[in-house]
Amino acid sequence: MKEHARECNTEIQKHESVYVVSHIDADGLTSAGIICKALQRAGINYEMRFVKQLDDNIIEDIANINPQLAIFTDLGSGMLDSINANGINAIVSDHHQPRGEGKYHLNPHLFGANGSYQLSGSGTTYILANEIGQNKDLVDIAMVGAIGDMQHLKKGHLTGVNRLLLEEGVKNGHLSYEKDITLFGKQTRPVYKLLQFSSDPFLPGLSGDEDACIGFLHDMNIRFGGDERWRRWIDLESAEKQRIISGVMQHCIKSGLQPFKVERLIGEVYVLLNEREGTEMRDASEFSTLLNATARYDHAETGLAVCMGERGKAYEDAKKLLGEHRQNLVNGLKLVKENGITQLDHIQYFDAGNKIKETIVGIIAGMSITSAGRRDKPIIAFADSDDGVKVSARGTQDLIRKGLNLSQAMSDAAGSVNGAGGGHDIAAGATIPATGRNEFLNKLDEIIGSQFQKN
Repeated sequence: MKEHARECNTEIQKHESVYVVSHIDADGLTSAGIICKALQRAGINYEMRFVKQLDDNIIEDIANINPQLAIFTDLGSGMLDSINANGINAIVSDHHQPRGEGKYHLNPHLFGANGSYQLSGSGTTYILANEIGQNKDLVDIAMVGAIGDMQHLKKGHLTGVNRLLLEEGVKNGHLSYEKDITLFGKQTRPVYKLLQFSSDPFLPGLSGDEDACIGFLHDMNIRFGGDERWRRWIDLESAEKQRIISGVMQHCIKSGLQPFKVERLIGEVYVLLNEREGTEMRDASEFSTLLNATARYDHAETGLAVCMGERGKAYEDAKKLLGEHRQNLVNGLKLVKENGITQLDHIQYFDAGNKIKETIVGIIAGMSITSAGRRDKPIIAFADSDDGVKVSARGTQDLIRKGLNLSQAMSDAAGSVNGAGGGHDIAAGATIPATGRNEFLNKLDEIIGSQFQKN
């Protein structure tokens, strides 16, 4: 990969300015942050553009702009034929399943690694950035992208090329990792809020109930506050943390939570050593959520500024967006629970219409598998979008083992109704015409049924 990245860099160095196109999720933002920082340091001008999905219209639009060189990060691998057909001089730095061929195409799938869990878009772009110049300090941002892309979930920790980059970051003093509770908000939230807002796993009798969480910690003699403020997870002594973890696990087992869900309470967590303790950027998981909260609400430039080191206004704006994002996720989950999920033979789905923003419907779909749906089928979510209907699909590792490949299924089903789709085996997306919804569902159900049968 490094060797091919070197060839890509030779092409980059021929140009004074570059047109960068990236995706609007945490992995896309960190990829953009890495490539823009590398170009900036190399004295190469760049113009940045974020897109929800790369389709023929956007590619034609880029062709009309006619940039000297376009760099696509965290997208592009599925649209190589269109990029070539439009005569765009392009470098594609992506990790999604490739379709077609490109001269300057950097993608783990081409080098024997799986892009859905062994290397993210940001990791791929980090490899490219280190051929452009000395950019080893950007490894922490690359790991934020990997965590935002859920690359650690398959094994409970980062693996493959991600692991090599992580170890490099640890050796150079940029990162550390440890086994800890996996609940969200260890750096920033009061301890009871960690339990109250836990959605994966959903803690029976605790998730969503503030009084119950406070009572639970009180019964374990955990001191809450001090100096007029609530204590956070990072403020606790090691013995207190151990007491809470044991208590939560026992509570979950008594409540009948399945053992595999209880086990998910503990996992490897990743700390960015160059960031201030007690901020969202210190923890890779919190940082990735902060970024999602910017780009998915049409403020990608705010997330990009934070990725590139801005800690003033951009960070304050991002924090505000994060508060709204969390509330929207809670509301979205509630809506799915109230309206229910429709079961077909091999898939389950819900249609959010215009009630859930198309940019977060995939996140809510992923959360709904554990809280409102069934784990034995992939979940499909529909939401209205400007150019038709946005479809998001999410699976589980168990379903992958049974033969599920959502990237292939979504691409084929969307193609059958004149739409476009793709992604990873475990998570994929598509845009289809509003009139093709039922035909798409039937086709997708059939394709996924045959994937399971083959296995």
